[in-house]
Amino acid sequence: MSAELREAIRKYALQNAALFGGKANPKAVMGKVLAERPELRSRAKEVAAAAEEVCREVAAMRFEDICGAAESIDPDLLKRTKCERKHVLPELPGAVEGKVVMRMAPGPSGPLHVGHTRVSILNDEYVKRYKGRYILRMEDTNPDKIDPEAYSMIPEDLAWLGVEVHETVIQSDRFEVYYDVARQLIDLGKAYVCTCPAEPWRHMKEEGRACPHHGQAPEEANELFDKMLSHAFSEEEAVLVVKTDLKHPNPAIRDFVGLRIVDSVPHPRTGTRYTIYPMMNLSVATDDHFLGLTHVIRGKDHLNNTLRQEYIFNYLGWKQPWYHHYGLVHIPDSILKTSTIRNGIREGEYSGWDDVRLGTVRAMAKRGIAAEAIRNYWVDVGMKDVDIEFAWDNLYAFNKQIIDPVADRYFFVWDPRAVEITGVDALTARSPLHPDHPERGTRDHDLRAPIMVYMNSEDLEGFKQRGTVRLKDLCNLRWENGKGVYTGNDHSVLREGVKIAHWAPADGTEAEVVMPDGMVRKGVSERLPPAENGKVVQFERFGFARVERTSPNLLAYFTQ
Repeated sequence: MSAELREAIRKYALQNAALFGGKANPKAVMGKVLAERPELRSRAKEVAAAAEEVCREVAAMRFEDICGAAESIDPDLLKRTKCERKHVLPELPGAVEGKVVMRMAPGPSGPLHVGHTRVSILNDEYVKRYKGRYILRMEDTNPDKIDPEAYSMIPEDLAWLGVEVHETVIQSDRFEVYYDVARQLIDLGKAYVCTCPAEPWRHMKEEGRACPHHGQAPEEANELFDKMLSHAFSEEEAVLVVKTDLKHPNPAIRDFVGLRIVDSVPHPRTGTRYTIYPMMNLSVATDDHFLGLTHVIRGKDHLNNTLRQEYIFNYLGWKQPWYHHYGLVHIPDSILKTSTIRNGIREGEYSGWDDVRLGTVRAMAKRGIAAEAIRNYWVDVGMKDVDIEFAWDNLYAFNKQIIDPVADRYFFVWDPRAVEITGVDALTARSPLHPDHPERGTRDHDLRAPIMVYMNSEDLEGFKQRGTVRLKDLCNLRWENGKGVYTGNDHSVLREGVKIAHWAPADGTEAEVVMPDGMVRKGVSERLPPAENGKVVQFERFGFARVERTSPNLLAYFTQ
């Protein structure tokens, strides 16, 4: 290809790769080139072959190098690409270095999933910026939705994400604190014990009417509260209600339940010692105050809860933290619900919480998604208050920036077919472990007659139809009499439209790659050294994968 044609192709290959996280589409690049230079349409075959070659070269570059090269050609090439994304989280209002206290407050119903990572990481980013304190608060006041293993799984997930927790608080250790706050609200005339059936009470609240117990004197309310604590009432026979404004335009803000009775399900940690459980708004307001929270970041589905909790802060004269509510996130193509996953594990549908079909943090780690990529994704999204859809492609783009420079390259042939190579007694392949790091060395293959290799069935069919193929880093072949006949090792055949294909040596190892949908690609790969166990590698032309084991056969999980 001429230097002029190469430069035109390279420009658009860099732009396309910058737009799609490091991988350029040869057809899209060819379309851009022909649109800019229509006189090349008569040479479309040559342009197509050149576009494929240049796109392969660009794909081997580090993402930051792609951005730099594109900018050196034309700064306008970077517009609307991922290279531009250098978002920084805004400053926290009133934040003082060393004084910021923030929290992550999951319910221990299972390990963390991708939806939890947003609040986990945003809080961690701010705490680290202001040299503050990060509190992990386990909100375990719903005993029928607790998985005892989650008490250990959640801290493990946070540690993997790089979140630095300074203090862990478990709400089931704090029942007496909540009872004390309830007493204070009763004594202030801001709470009452209601024995109305639930539905009539809700109906009255929606109509803005007070229930018969709304005007209780503190003495009567305290007496009824004592009866609740002494097990004189059963579930749904009595609740403690926090007063608000019965004429509030939003019925959801009107009087809300602060404590309820749960005596049918023992708590995994406290058993039956406590049967009076705080509802979320009472426990959260109490803990945010006594734990000294300065700033709280949470989803806008908590907007009503913030308004409810304001009443408790105001009644008791507490300083309220600064609250920010980000938009809701829809996470497509992901299984997140803990009850669904738990049932699936119990029934044998899923192998565990780290089954790669799931949206758990553990599943992403198993697949080889880097924790730093997840962090970069959420910092890029920022603190937007608009609802968004989680973009897996963007996460993969961030992930590629991290894994591409460190992932060694290997051949993996799925759906393999054996091919005999004739016309030569010996072949040698010297393939770099990484095209950008020659110091890492090469993967060496010395093949001797009779020479057998494996090709992917689709590549083999294309070879048979076209009659020619180039096996990467090995040789050129012609299809003849059911065999591949050696025709040399000249790379220039690519300019003539000869397709390149990957291969695996006959002395390779059986390999399985588990895909994100649970399907398994079986084939043959080069033999990987044990040092690759637990690491992400790139199976050329197939994708990145995290190696679970290298022997006796290879098992890997597809990353992207």
